[in-house]
Amino acid sequence: MRTFLVAILLTLAAPFSAHAQSADLVLCDRVAADPGDPDKPADVKGVTEIAASDVATAIKFCKQAAPSSRRAMFALGRAYAANRQTADAMAAWRKAADKGSSAAMVELGVAYGTGTGVAKDEAQARKLFEKAAQAGNPRGISNLAALGSTGGAPADPAQTRALLGKAAETNAEAQYQLGLMLSEGAGGAKDDVAARALFEKAAAQNHPGALERMGAFAQDGRGGPKDKDAAKAYYERAAALGDADAKKALERLRCPYAIKDKQGKLVTTLCF
Repeated sequence: MRTFLVAILLTLAAPFSAHAQSADLVLCDRVAADPGDPDKPADVKGVTEIAASDVATAIKFCKQAAPSSRRAMFALGRAYAANRQTADAMAAWRKAADKGSSAAMVELGVAYGTGTGVAKDEAQARKLFEKAAQAGNPRGISNLAALGSTGGAPADPAQTRALLGKAAETNAEAQYQLGLMLSEGAGGAKDDVAARALFEKAAAQNHPGALERMGAFAQDGRGGPKDKDAAKAYYERAAALGDADAKKALERLRCPYAIKDKQGKLVTTLCF
């Protein structure tokens, strides 16, 4: 009986001993890893948002693991941000970015692009997104494209399109952004068929903008069959996710006829 118990204890102790040196990192990953962090091991699931009840734990263990792990340093920044310690979060992300964390570069870029915790600087945001994009970070690539499309710091459309092409293999936002570029002919030839295929991929992942674009393409027959029923279904799914353009499109479908006066001002609409 004693031999049996010893065997059990040794079995339980073996994995603990193997992971003893990285215990802090394991616990940091468990409560604070970002699912989209390219540094994250495949067997680490990650959390979209750090639970309020886990913030203190995340700060404690990520801080202990951070000196030897840029992934933990990035996660520490997430934990600080979740605790509304913006200055500490920025400091952690800068350290992680200096060590090569593309995820930290993206977070810093977002901060500069929105003016959160720092003075707004779209040129600096673009530099950070470009650096993350060059490292292959999907969010860096899609944010770089989004920054250019919203009138931010100018980017090379052809380069952005090429970068998006790499990220679009797996990333819904990149698929959507590349679809927009293809549909508008930005950075290369216009291709509605390819754009529609990309929107469809992103829509399958419930991307609101892609769902709205699929509705518009199905309604107009761009890049594929014209199908008003499918268009309405796409609009409804996008609207349910909060997409304002989809809500307007649904209203236009419901009230397609506009009655105007002699001056061309809208008087009323006919709805069905």
